[in-house]
Parts: sequence; C-alpha cells; structure tokens
Amino acid sequence: MAVKIRMKRMGAKKAPFYRLVVSDSRSPRDGRFIEEIGYYDPTTEPATVNVKEEKAVEWLRKGAQPTDTVRSLFNRVGIYDKLARK
Repeated sequence: MAVKIRMKRMGAKKAPFYRLVVSDSRSPRDGRFIEEIGYYDPTTEPATVNVKEEKAVEWLRKGAQPTDTVRSLFNRVGIYDKLARK
C-alpha cells in the first residue's frame, strides 16, 4: 500500500482550510485517511502551519511520500531538519 501525506480541504467556499493527513494514495482527496498530523490555514496573515512533528517524522521514516505542497510546508516548519537529526 502506497501511503501519502497530503492536504484534505475543509472550510467554506472561498475560505479554504486544510488538514494534513496520512492516507492511502488510492483514496480520494477528501476521503478516508489513516491519521491527521496537522493543519494549514492560508487565510490568516501570515499563513498558519501547525504540524505534529513527531508524527510527521514517524510517517516519513515509515516511507510515506509527501505531496509537493506538503513538502514545501514541511520545509517551512523544519520537519526535514528534525528528520535528519534523528
């Protein structure tokens, strides 16, 4: 089973809010997921990114592949630095 770390869209129309979730790559974007590891709110200034760092590092170690957008959010928060240190 291929596992991805991706964003699940929440919120109202024209007011997006995203949850960072770990899911099977075959499931739909807003469908079933394995675990929620954070959220991203682009509507605030500056944009809010909150990630459960231990869970994110754990899933990356298990081989979960982040999408391009999630990878850039992880770089902004510093998840890859923590992954390299452990």
